[in-house]
Amino acid sequence: MKTHVKALVVGGGAVGASIAYHLGKAGWETLLLERDELTSGSTWHAAGLLPYFNMSYATTHIHDYSIKFYKTLEAETGLNPGFSVVGNLRMAQSRARMEEYLLYATTAETVGVPYEWLTPAQVRERWPLLRTEDLEGAIYHPTDGYINPADVTQAMARGARQFGVAVERKWQVDAYEWTGSEWRVTCTKMADRGGNLIPTDETVIIAAEHVVTATGNHAQRTARLLGLKIPAIPVEHQYIVTEPDPALVAWRGSNPEHPVLRDADAKWYVREERGGWILGPYERGAPARFAWGCPDSFRADLFPLDLERIEAEYLSMIHRIPSSETVGLKDDYNGPICYTPDGNPLLGPAQGLRNLWLAEGFSFGITAAGGAGCYLAQLMTEGEAAIDMASLDPRRYGDWMTTEYACRKNEEAYEHVYILHHPDEERPACRPLKTAPCHDRMAARGAQFGQVNGWERPNYFAPEGFSDHGARSFRRGGWWPYAVTEAEAIRSTAGLIDATAFAKHILKGPGATAFLDWFTCNRLPKVGRINLTYALTSAGTVRSEYTIHRRAEDDYYLVSAGAWQAYDHDYLAKVIADKTPEFGPMCLSDVTSQYGVFALAGPQSRAILTALIRDPDPETALSNKRFPWLSARRIELEMCPLTALRVAYTGELGWELHHPIEMQNYLFDRLMAVGEPLGLRLVGARAQNWLRQEKSYRAFGTELGRDATPLEAGLDRFVDLSKDFLGKEAMQATGLRSQCATLLIDGPENADPWGREALYHDGSRIGRLTSGGYSVAFGQSIGMGYVRPDLATPGTRLEVRMFDRLWPATVTEDCPYDSRNIRIRQDG
Repeated sequence: MKTHVKALVVGGGAVGASIAYHLGKAGWETLLLERDELTSGSTWHAAGLLPYFNMSYATTHIHDYSIKFYKTLEAETGLNPGFSVVGNLRMAQSRARMEEYLLYATTAETVGVPYEWLTPAQVRERWPLLRTEDLEGAIYHPTDGYINPADVTQAMARGARQFGVAVERKWQVDAYEWTGSEWRVTCTKMADRGGNLIPTDETVIIAAEHVVTATGNHAQRTARLLGLKIPAIPVEHQYIVTEPDPALVAWRGSNPEHPVLRDADAKWYVREERGGWILGPYERGAPARFAWGCPDSFRADLFPLDLERIEAEYLSMIHRIPSSETVGLKDDYNGPICYTPDGNPLLGPAQGLRNLWLAEGFSFGITAAGGAGCYLAQLMTEGEAAIDMASLDPRRYGDWMTTEYACRKNEEAYEHVYILHHPDEERPACRPLKTAPCHDRMAARGAQFGQVNGWERPNYFAPEGFSDHGARSFRRGGWWPYAVTEAEAIRSTAGLIDATAFAKHILKGPGATAFLDWFTCNRLPKVGRINLTYALTSAGTVRSEYTIHRRAEDDYYLVSAGAWQAYDHDYLAKVIADKTPEFGPMCLSDVTSQYGVFALAGPQSRAILTALIRDPDPETALSNKRFPWLSARRIELEMCPLTALRVAYTGELGWELHHPIEMQNYLFDRLMAVGEPLGLRLVGARAQNWLRQEKSYRAFGTELGRDATPLEAGLDRFVDLSKDFLGKEAMQATGLRSQCATLLIDGPENADPWGREALYHDGSRIGRLTSGGYSVAFGQSIGMGYVRPDLATPGTRLEVRMFDRLWPATVTEDCPYDSRNIRIRQDG
């Protein structure tokens, strides 16, 4: 066995085999270790379905790659992966479900995924065994289907061997050690004795520059060995196989195989299997298993079937396929399938560890394996992937995440596979968990909360008795008029936004200035000033967005997106450690939980603060002369000392008030007492999102990410080309593949775009929206997105796909509301 390799992949399921294949194809000397036999984990009992359906742009790319890649494996390796391209029929029993499919289809279009719409009559005509009178319609994907999980894994493993990858079975990893330049991985030979897998006395140490863990159900053991928290915990998933259905057998005598059938409202999938049916439900009450680790004795094992738990789903299959009622059961499976709290895999760098990559928590592992291997290999070998992988990054969960949280959220993710996925969906399990001190005060005033990185954050404010769950829609939900009122308040009087969830870091020390000057693309602010800037990837795309307040010559306060606290901290810490010898000593502190943040904005914001500020000359304390735009000051609001930053994400006169979190309730009470007589309203994240689009303010995670450079994002004014910075050459070499634009949209009267819709020009797809909403300033829908550079000129007429048609849209000037920033700079 090889003992020195460039990359070691631990885990021989479909995901591990794909990663090894793609690393080998990229030219890396790679070793794949499997503790048992290839496919002996969840791969062996997976149903092998390959659904395209996904609301995520990145995940749709991953699934699309897998489906296309699997079709090439036989020609390349000589092994047939067992791909049955029968298509995928997703049925809808309600208009709301069809609207979900219509929204999904706009994401599919942005990736080029083919689909067809079918009426109930058309479904019945093609597949007469199905009952369709209670359907609203269906979406059909003709190019996917199902595959044999074991066969596709073996085909990828053979392909990996053809690229020089070594594949070793019956070796268990027992220890990982980072030496500072490579990993030393201690492995033990396993023996099969009497049906049990037993460690032997034979051990070996493998030196690897990079390690990838794809350990599936054994992710908790991996987490312990590495000292990590990995919220990948299995949930029971059961499916049943029926005896042959005579009606199906007769149908198949002269007709092709049925597509994979999905009745989302009934919470199941069904496909043909040897003249019978496989039913796979996603029922309520499926438990998490192996919270503290998969037993060593658990191999290709299963759990007892719980038929009572899936009775409703079984009866609904009989309703949809009446001929199945008299067919007996032949086989049953109840096995562990790994989940994560949001249902997306953990794919990317491990927090706090060098050259350690996670590929864990694949609830749809067969569908994702091919694409996951491709894009992770790109990330490892090229520095970045062709798509933005941030939504799958393992560091989206911080150290606050516990085993109990993971179990409960993973059970919820399983149960929610077939719920209506409203774009304004907020899932309830494990909430509230992280709350700012003012949470209860805001709840008492009607706050309807969302969750960001575990933090409860108001989305909007509604009257007593209002139900957020009932307010959700694929069009303008019941919350929409409240968000309009909040947005209008900021434009006309004032609004207060809880922004405590912001990630906050302090970086100081002799090397801090030189480091930040190299690390970010904009010039650094002077002492007492603030600036917006970006940290780029090695590919020249946007890794993170920071507001930087320079507190002293070598003392900086960094504010970044709340959802990416651990992501930003981990990357900052690693790069600082690498660059300290070059730039000098630095100290990085994560102070997120030490400071609360209120964003106060609107024409009356200065008057509100003036009434509270304690200053020798309170009337001029907040004037442009003493407190200009893009500056920061320590001030006192009565008994609360704080740092005020004169910025406003909403584009109005305003300040961010960064205060000691233990004084938050005092500050909240005083702001409301003074502000409400002046028209102050509490404002949530949804209104804020609309307002920032009126200003063309790009948001990290939508317009900004690792698939676009700041120049493509239209942020030239925040890029200082006179200096050297990380990613500069790659950014310049990339050029303008596409360009960010703001659009005003003449859409439906009762709907706004959500920010995932395809854009068209002269009948051709030319881009996609990344944000969408409603503009109170212009009285119509608004959106931001990426288009061909030649179409980013103001006045260009485009079309946006919303529901079942294209709606007119016009590219507007950047910052269409108050383009000269007169309101945000107004003096007192």
